[in-house]
Amino acid sequence: MRIIRDVRAQLRRRLLISYRVDPDVAVSLLPAGFRPRIVDGSAVAGVCVLGLESIRPGWSSGRWGLRSENAAHRIAVEWDGPDGVEQGVFIFERHSSAWHPVLFGGRLFPGVHRRARFRIEESGDRYALAMEAAGHSLDADVEVGGEWSSALFASVDEASDFYRSGRIGWSLARDRCTVEPVALASDSWKVEGARLHHLRSSFFEALPAGAAVFDSVVVMRDLPLTLSGVGGRRDAAVLTPAGT
Repeated sequence: MRIIRDVRAQLRRRLLISYRVDPDVAVSLLPAGFRPRIVDGSAVAGVCVLGLESIRPGWSSGRWGLRSENAAHRIAVEWDGPDGVEQGVFIFERHSSAWHPVLFGGRLFPGVHRRARFRIEESGDRYALAMEAAGHSLDADVEVGGEWSSALFASVDEASDFYRSGRIGWSLARDRCTVEPVALASDSWKVEGARLHHLRSSFFEALPAGAAVFDSVVVMRDLPLTLSGVGGRRDAAVLTPAGT
């Protein structure tokens, strides 16, 4: 079986929903070797919800491909690399509506996924979505535009720079004993501020009371993406996250 190191896709929509998290709680969720990135006294965690189409191997040309809805619960982290401190995210769980990432993720191409049911309602600049999976649920209603505010970031541009610096995502491999990195890149990068109308996340609500507080949400739309396995597995000693 040929291993696919790069996967290309067209991003229809990406919601980046961020929480301010108590640093001590954040540390308790991470494998050894990773530290939470701290912004103004808080760790930065959240949910990344992606609608993808034209999903295909990196060596394939054209716009044919598969389609999926995906969600990743994650936290911004840093770690000591060979050339100093590096930055990215640690992904607790990836979920997908499609069979191909669930079956082949972590085998044929990078990134282990779990099966989930998604309900998406898109109307102009408004996105209402719900995800149901074994042990996890998410319900959000987001609208692009309007007044944007954040206690973590002074502007949407500052938030954009922060998210872009987290292009490498670490997560548990299929053996559940090692972690492996996947890099997300785009030839284009555009972030828009958005307002939140409603949010419920079983993952963050399972943390100790007051440990996770919603901060802000931004949206990316209509961009090309490449997901690449970048090698460098490492051993993992992971505590069980709340809600699992």
